[in-house]
Amino acid sequence: MKAIALCRYLAMAAAMVFCLPAQADETCMSPYIAKIQGQEDYVYVWTLGVEGIGDEQDKLVTIDTRPGSDTYGRVVGSLSVGGRNEAHHSGLSDDRKYLWAGGLDTNKIFVFDIHTDPGKPVLHKVITDFVESTGGLVGPHTFYALPGRMMITALSNNVDHGGRTGMAEYNNNGEYIATHWIPTDADLMGAVKSGKLADGYGYDVRVRADLNIMLTSSFTGWSNYMMDFGTMLQDSAAMQRFGHTMVVWDMHARKPLKVLDVPGTPLEIRCAWDPDHRYCFTSTALTSQIWLIYEDDAGEWQAKAVADIGDPSTIPLPVDISITADDKGLWVDTFMEGKARYFDISDPHAPKQVYEKTIGSQINMVSQSWDGKRVYFSSSLLGNWDKTGDADEQYVKLYHWDGNELKHQWTVDFYKEGLGRSHQMRFGAYALYGKRPAGETRLAAVVQ
Repeated sequence: MKAIALCRYLAMAAAMVFCLPAQADETCMSPYIAKIQGQEDYVYVWTLGVEGIGDEQDKLVTIDTRPGSDTYGRVVGSLSVGGRNEAHHSGLSDDRKYLWAGGLDTNKIFVFDIHTDPGKPVLHKVITDFVESTGGLVGPHTFYALPGRMMITALSNNVDHGGRTGMAEYNNNGEYIATHWIPTDADLMGAVKSGKLADGYGYDVRVRADLNIMLTSSFTGWSNYMMDFGTMLQDSAAMQRFGHTMVVWDMHARKPLKVLDVPGTPLEIRCAWDPDHRYCFTSTALTSQIWLIYEDDAGEWQAKAVADIGDPSTIPLPVDISITADDKGLWVDTFMEGKARYFDISDPHAPKQVYEKTIGSQINMVSQSWDGKRVYFSSSLLGNWDKTGDADEQYVKLYHWDGNELKHQWTVDFYKEGLGRSHQMRFGAYALYGKRPAGETRLAAVVQ
């Protein structure tokens, strides 16, 4: 009974977080993470090392985002981790004191201390036994905070380096707890299939804690994501090795409930914040569509395509997406076009594109502030998938969004700075830890 009461309490607490007002932070964060109010002070960029550029190592790059600062819009720190690991995604712990970041090739996990001095992160811990501890997971991808825990999705396995995979659960001390394999046709683990397939592939994870629901999406395995992009496109066997499903889980029990057919490789998952909005969105990389994952009137979770992204026949390759805090807008980046598109999702069953802008020759990640006024973009997808020659632009750019137009504020050129390929961004703020740099009096707040 105590366990049931605790679960109910946590769900209620998370639902309250959904309703709390905030003015900054990223809208893709876990509801369990302490959230910033006010202006973010720094953006931390997990960056791929490139042979022949700078020290050639993966690194955590810190950019000053404090308006009025002498170093506003400039790199103020670069912390190299040794070697190249195919640096990819990162995530904050629930107390926001640590930033976890993974390498898709070496399977190393780097845990950075960002609370002792938010302007100068330090490397706190390196986890090197991910594959062995988890029973064969390969490619740590999404790092998603749960109370006192970190849920880590993987992209592959150490048997055939294909897409069959699962999730690993760690505590905040970096100690392994459990592996949760994704259901397959051969082993549904109690889940039911909504359609034809249970492929066992993994990619992203998101939680609707108030509904006790966890969702996972799917991508491809090590043998594909470490292959040259052009070579892979010409390899018919490789092109068959992509995921086409999403899984609905009982969050508290960590049990799969339903496997949804979502053809075309669903990547990032972004869930509505309003407790009355029982739905999430994803985009499919290969078919260039927005999909709605929603609870129907009977309480069943369903999936359906609701909008095209650009011209799907040209394979614009949708990558990152970002939902606005009021659930009315959705940013969608398309890698091949270098474009950011904004969709009106006031009717989630019928999104409508209302704006687009070319950000660069290529684009990957998007991070927007909670108030929607600041939108950051970065450029790198994967080391072997980025464009080449002059089209291989590597940047972080900030734009201000007034509801009608993106207005450029600044650009950090990562190649010019000798840093490498800029991938995922996370926000930091002094106010979370009750400290400020000498001479600063501006205050912000944090929602716990």
